[in-house]
Amino acid sequence: MNRTLLITGATGTVSGALIDALEGSGFRLRALVRDPSKADTLRARGVDAVTGDLDDPRSLPPAFEGVDDLWMLTPNGPRASENGMNAIWAARRANVERVVRLSAVHAAHDAPTRSGRLHALSDHEVERSGLGWTILRPHWFMQNLLNEADDIATEGTIRLNTADGRLGMVDARDIAELAAKILADGPNPHHGRIYTPTGPRSIGFAEVAEEFERVIGAPVRYIPTTDDAREARLLGFGMPPWIVEMLTEYAQAYALGRGDFTTTDVQDVTGRRPRSVADFARDHADAFTARRPTRV
Repeated sequence: MNRTLLITGATGTVSGALIDALEGSGFRLRALVRDPSKADTLRARGVDAVTGDLDDPRSLPPAFEGVDDLWMLTPNGPRASENGMNAIWAARRANVERVVRLSAVHAAHDAPTRSGRLHALSDHEVERSGLGWTILRPHWFMQNLLNEADDIATEGTIRLNTADGRLGMVDARDIAELAAKILADGPNPHHGRIYTPTGPRSIGFAEVAEEFERVIGAPVRYIPTTDDAREARLLGFGMPPWIVEMLTEYAQAYALGRGDFTTTDVQDVTGRRPRSVADFARDHADAFTARRPTRV
């Protein structure tokens, strides 16, 4: 393979996993980084890191020069669609052939979340860009459970405001492996396709707690909390209000059952069954057990 792939959001969870999944693929990997101090870590992984900022379209041409394929991941925030617009404009000017874009579950103009509505704008622009395109709309990431690791490790609790909602949550590594297969298959087989990667089954957080309890050998229970309590906690951690409010919108949608579904997209494309919550818990057990006594 003699193609250059530009990866945006390269220091994030999914893009980092994508770099791992593309090892040995033959792609020349290039990463767009806003913070030059993070470039050395990527270069140590064999990735050509170029400084640029999706907020500033004038900074993008050097990163896009000579690029064949674009992995497009834009930050969650009020400027998300502007960031996507800047990326697509730079790609078109650089004659990029194809874009594989990470969108969001239920992205639509009438989505119940601001994130879903913003993603819908960028999805529409990608579809009308004239480039080859594939869009991924993944479900809730299992990696979000790492945000609860301290509570699980010290208190044995998961406190979320999703009530009894069930989710077809997906491991970010499966999203990355799906994207890697799409990219490796070449520009044509997946053109115009929208995939919704999920895990193997829909699961509620009470069951998630049970899975973690079995893996780490210590009690874990799910305690539903209110939107106000969850927001106060996240704001206390320094999370931006826009993000906190967006997360509440997702939690409200999930509490109403909008996350209770799965697809076979991961297995259909990669040929491998997606990871389960139990798989995720085993792979990350150290994060959840470091401060817990084991069950006698």
